Amino acid sequence: MPTVFIKTYGCQMNERDSEQVARSLQTRGYRLVGDEAEADVILLNTCSVRDMAEQKAIGKMGMLARLREKRPHLVLGYLGCMAQSRGAELLATTPQVDLVAGTQKFHRVADYVDDLLKARLEARMDDPRLPIVDVGEEEGSQNTIREHLERPARATAFVSIMQGCNMRCAFCIVPSTRGNERGRPIPDIVEEVIRLAREGVREVTLLGQIVNLYGRHEFPKVGSKSPFTQLLEAVAAIEGIDRVRFTSPHPIGFRPDLIEAFARIPEMVEHVHLPLQSGSNRILKTMRRGYTLEKFKALVTALRTTRPGIAITTDIIVGFPGETDDDFRATLEAAEEISFDNAFVFRYSKRRDTPAAGMEGQLPESVKEERNQGLLEVINRHSASKLAALVGSEVEVLCEGPSKTNAQRLTGRTRTNKITVFEGSPRHVGGIFSVRVERATTTTLYCDPAIMNV
Repeated sequence: MPTVFIKTYGCQMNERDSEQVARSLQTRGYRLVGDEAEADVILLNTCSVRDMAEQKAIGKMGMLARLREKRPHLVLGYLGCMAQSRGAELLATTPQVDLVAGTQKFHRVADYVDDLLKARLEARMDDPRLPIVDVGEEEGSQNTIREHLERPARATAFVSIMQGCNMRCAFCIVPSTRGNERGRPIPDIVEEVIRLAREGVREVTLLGQIVNLYGRHEFPKVGSKSPFTQLLEAVAAIEGIDRVRFTSPHPIGFRPDLIEAFARIPEMVEHVHLPLQSGSNRILKTMRRGYTLEKFKALVTALRTTRPGIAITTDIIVGFPGETDDDFRATLEAAEEISFDNAFVFRYSKRRDTPAAGMEGQLPESVKEERNQGLLEVINRHSASKLAALVGSEVEVLCEGPSKTNAQRLTGRTRTNKITVFEGSPRHVGGIFSVRVERATTTTLYCDPAIMNV
C-alpha cells in the first residue's frame, strides 16, 4: 500500500482542499502518514497570500528533494495557490518536483499521483509527458470539494461552498490564484452537511474567499434573502447541526438580511470575522476595499446590537504602500475604539501581478515590524481583557478532542470562538456542555475540571 504525506500552508480553504486530496487518495488505496520520511508521495499544498509562505514551501521542497537520494521512487508535488501562480516556474526552482497542480485541479491529483508513482517505480521518468503541470481553469471545479476524511468522534468540519473572488483588492493575489467567484448549489451543500451530521459533526464552518457574497451571480434572491442567507437557513435546519460559522466575509457583503439572520437563527454562533485591513480611509481607498471606517464601525454597531455579546475578530495590514504615521495612528485608534476580540495582523507583502506591488511609497521592513508590534500590543490588550472578564463565569463549549499542547487534557471552543482547555475523558469529545472559567491568558480559557451538565 503506497503512503502519502500532505503538508498544508495557509488558510482553512487550503486545509479543506488538502482533506479532499487526502480522501481521494485514500479511496485509491493510499495510506496517510504523519512522517515525510515514511512517504512514497509528498505533496505541499501552498499559499500565496504572503511571500513568507511561498518561501517556506520552496525551502521545504528543497529539503524534501534530498530524500530521493535514498528513495528514487519518491513523488514530490506542489498543489494550490503558489502552484497556480507560478506554474512551470517551480520546476526551475526545484527541478526534482514531479507535479504542479493548481487550485482548480485538486480532484485530478489522485490520477496524476497514480501515473507519477507508477512511472517512478518503473524508472521511466524520461517520459516527455512528465513532470505534470496543470494550472488551467476548469468549469465546475467548485463542486468537486465535497468529500471528507473519516475521523472518529469528529465534532467540527469545514465545508467549501464556493471558489474564487471578484473583489480585486489592490494587495491581494487571490483572484489570480483562485479565479472568479463560483458557488456550489445549495442542495449539494446541504447534502454534504447532512452526511457530516450523520457522522457526528455538530458544528460546520462554511468557507469561501468572500463567503457572504456566495451565489450572488448564479442564484436568485428569495424575497429579501440573499443566496447566502438562504444557505445559512438550510444548513442551520439540518438535524444534528448545533453551530454554524462562516469565514471569511467582506464588510460590503453584510446586507440587512444577513445581519437580521443573527437575531433569528440560533445555530449561527456569536462570532464574526470581519476584516478591517486599515483604519485610514485614505489607505482603504487605495486598497480598493469599497467601504470607509465609518461604514465599518456602523456595521460593527449593527452586529453588536442585533446579537448582544457577539465576538468580532479581524484582519489588519500594516505598512501598506504610502501608509504614513497618521494613517497608522488612525488604525491604532480604530483598534482601540472597536475593541476587537482578536486580530490577525500582517505586515504588507508584495504579491506579483497586484496593483499594490507597483505602487510608490513602499515601506522598509523595519517600519512594518515596528507598526506590527505596536498594533499587536493594542490587540492583545483588548483580547486579554475580554478573556479575563470571563473568569468565574460559565461558558458553553463544544469539545473537539485532546489539547494540542497537552494530550491529557481536552480542548474546545465557545460559541464566541474562544479556545478552552479542561480535563475530561474521551466520552466528552463531541459534546456540548458548560464549564467554569478558572483563569485566562491572552489566547486561552482554562476551565474547571468538573464538567457540568454532562
